[in-house]
Amino acid sequence: MKKIFSLVLAAVAVLAATSCNKLEPLTSENFTCDPSPLVEVGGAVDATITVTYPEKYFKKKATVDVTPVLVYANGEAKSETLTYQGEKVKGNDETVSYKYGGTLTFKAHFDYVPDMAKSELYIEYVGHIGKKDFTFERIKIADGVVATETMATADEATPAYAADQFVKDTFDKYFAKVIYQYQSTSLRNSETNKEEMKNVQNMIKNTKNEERREFEGIEMISTASPEGAVSLNEKLAAGREKASSNYLQNFFKKAKMEGSITTTQIAEDWEGFKELVQNSNIQDKQLVLNVLGRISNPDQRETEIKNLSAAYKELSDEILPQLRYSKVAATIKNIGHSDEEILGLISSNPDSLTLEELLYAATLQKEDELKLNAYRIATNRFPEDVRALNNTAGIYFNQGKFAEAKKAWEGVIAKDAANAQANLNLGLIALHDGDLAAAESYFGKGGSCEEYGEAYGTLLVRQGKYAQAIKSFGDKKCNNLAVAQICSNKYSDAKATLEAVEAKNATTYYLLAVVAARTNNAAAVESSLKEAVKLNADLKAKAANDAEFAKYASAVAAL
Repeated sequence: MKKIFSLVLAAVAVLAATSCNKLEPLTSENFTCDPSPLVEVGGAVDATITVTYPEKYFKKKATVDVTPVLVYANGEAKSETLTYQGEKVKGNDETVSYKYGGTLTFKAHFDYVPDMAKSELYIEYVGHIGKKDFTFERIKIADGVVATETMATADEATPAYAADQFVKDTFDKYFAKVIYQYQSTSLRNSETNKEEMKNVQNMIKNTKNEERREFEGIEMISTASPEGAVSLNEKLAAGREKASSNYLQNFFKKAKMEGSITTTQIAEDWEGFKELVQNSNIQDKQLVLNVLGRISNPDQRETEIKNLSAAYKELSDEILPQLRYSKVAATIKNIGHSDEEILGLISSNPDSLTLEELLYAATLQKEDELKLNAYRIATNRFPEDVRALNNTAGIYFNQGKFAEAKKAWEGVIAKDAANAQANLNLGLIALHDGDLAAAESYFGKGGSCEEYGEAYGTLLVRQGKYAQAIKSFGDKKCNNLAVAQICSNKYSDAKATLEAVEAKNATTYYLLAVVAARTNNAAAVESSLKEAVKLNADLKAKAANDAEFAKYASAVAAL
């Protein structure tokens, strides 16, 4: 009997010893992951993982290595390994109670690659007691990765185009002034025969024989100098206006032309007086200016100035006679080429077009090749002006020819390093290539461009700065803004943005499907994905791997 009892005690001792030196596997129920599924933000996939160790699980002499592993089609990525230790282990790792167990939280980080769109997060779990190792099967704890942020791309942004300065019709003005004598309204022949008046008349008459020039009319100002009674000066200004108008009407009659005359009278030209004094070298000039600045009443002004006897004589001799005039401004319109003429000349005689007309001609074309041809001619004829080269690159960019676009924009920078449009556009190239730091540097040099807000907003989305991105986009309704709104959980805003996009493309409808999925609208998921796939068949495979549509696998499969 003693022998049997001894054998039983030995067996119990062996069993106890074995139990104290063994770790059992954990299950997925021991782990939680936030977020789940995983989400890409700013080029990274970050998660907070919580592990719960049961009571009397964590042996006092045990250590455990926990490694998050993100497994995807063509590889896997491991986050930092965390080590936990039992109560009798001498070390600096976090200790877990044997009696009570414990709940511990740690971070996992992965640099995002596109293949992670369809992936699974596992925990690699290895235990150690003394010299004994315990390796368990990996434990799956989450699916991933939602990478909707990555749909905000440079390819969806608008490159900065350099504007033409084309103005269809331009206007030339020709001026002449006739001077009247003191308190006179008689127009002297010596004044009408002056070269400037004859030049105005000749320019007007010549338009009768010029195909692309047209006389528009005359504006005339008639004045009196600020001396004497205001009522007298009003009559003088009116009389001078009448005399000058009669002279011009007689000219129109002799030239067998019609012309409008718009007249203005200035009874006392104090502003003209002040300007002439400022630009003169008369004695007591500053005293006269002080009077003008100090006194506003015309009669008081005149009295004060007359009291400056020496100065007033100079004013009477040099300044006041220049204010007794009628000034004529004749406007002649230069009739530019019509759109139809420009389109014809770009084909038949492009060398006859100016630089601005060539740049404008490109905007009239509907086909890219015709636009490129206009820019090519402009670049060849005007190589120092970089606008055509910049816009050529913009077309390449929109065509997906990123290498050609980059080369052209670098050519612009070689000639004009500070060119805002080219710098902003090279930022889009850098963003397309995934170099966010270079993109930010380039965008900093393109801040004056109208397209800056959209370009920089796209970068901010890719940096995970969604609120700043939304602000940067402003009123621009585009797919990239909708991505920022989706990632900020602003689903109604995102839907409104996408519905307002003018040139809807496959991405627009795909994002509408994402909004529908997040708001549990199965019918809209299906209809929007159908439209997206209709425009871009490659999106069917993307949708099949997209965690956004995990609940809608049957709808995706039916595409």
